Amino acid sequence: MRFGLSALQRVGGLAIVFFGVTFIIYYSVFALPGDPIRALAGDKALSDGIIQTLRAKYNLDASLWEQYTSYIGGLLRGDFGIDFRGRPVGEQMAARWPVTITLALTAWALEVFIGLGIGVVAALKKGTWIDKGLLAGTVIASCIPVFVLGAVAQLIFGVRLDLLPVAGVSAGWPVSYILPAAVIAIFGLSAVSRLMRGSMLENLGADYVRTARAKGLSEGRIVGVHVMRNSLIPASTYLATDLGFLLGGTVIIEGIFNLPGVGNLLFSAIRIHEGPTIVGISTALILIFLVTSLLVDALHAVLDPRVRYGR
Repeated sequence: MRFGLSALQRVGGLAIVFFGVTFIIYYSVFALPGDPIRALAGDKALSDGIIQTLRAKYNLDASLWEQYTSYIGGLLRGDFGIDFRGRPVGEQMAARWPVTITLALTAWALEVFIGLGIGVVAALKKGTWIDKGLLAGTVIASCIPVFVLGAVAQLIFGVRLDLLPVAGVSAGWPVSYILPAAVIAIFGLSAVSRLMRGSMLENLGADYVRTARAKGLSEGRIVGVHVMRNSLIPASTYLATDLGFLLGGTVIIEGIFNLPGVGNLLFSAIRIHEGPTIVGISTALILIFLVTSLLVDALHAVLDPRVRYGR
């Protein structure tokens, strides 16, 4: 009962966040000085009548609040609006989501398997050169700016060694995602490995582990069955949240590797001041992040029974 009430409060809180953040973004984009219709026309001379007609078409002649409420009304019907060239923003995103989702899931899988693996090995080899080397390597790699890491990866693996494509989605498309996914995964991988290591060390020193050893359980069973499950809670919470960040954090990577995803579309829209596209993509990314937050809460409740029973 207490968990259900908490879940409803959580949903209500996220709804407030959604409307608040989307309004701030909408206001930030459309309250900027200048006329987007005249900016879109460029050097072409448009009559005042044509400009007024276009402003009415895109609802730019209404107040900012009326524009926002109209946008939210359309959003509730699944309509993300149309850009200043008359193209539905939702259709443009739909055509590009497969690339972004594939990139994010590939990076996320690397974080899960490599990050958790490094954390487990580092904990079991605590204090050895293996532990220190793994931690130092992940920390150093995560400190390098993503655009530098991407350029270096392209130079080494794409140009010098000629192992992987450096840009675009080639005919052997799965290979095209390996390099950008590895670059974007480095930062999450470092955090996951440290979380897993710390949690493993904490659980390895817990009373239930000493009891299990006293009962004669094998070290493999203690670590693999008991310690691993309890140690996954902090890392799994981070991983679930990070999936939302990965979907929204591909803008720079898709630009560096010229991948035709949603991030690249957002980058292009920002460059040409395409307001409806910026707002539409931002709204979709906010929704993804908020839904991911709800799933994190549910996952936490599954892994930790104390959450379900409100303890």
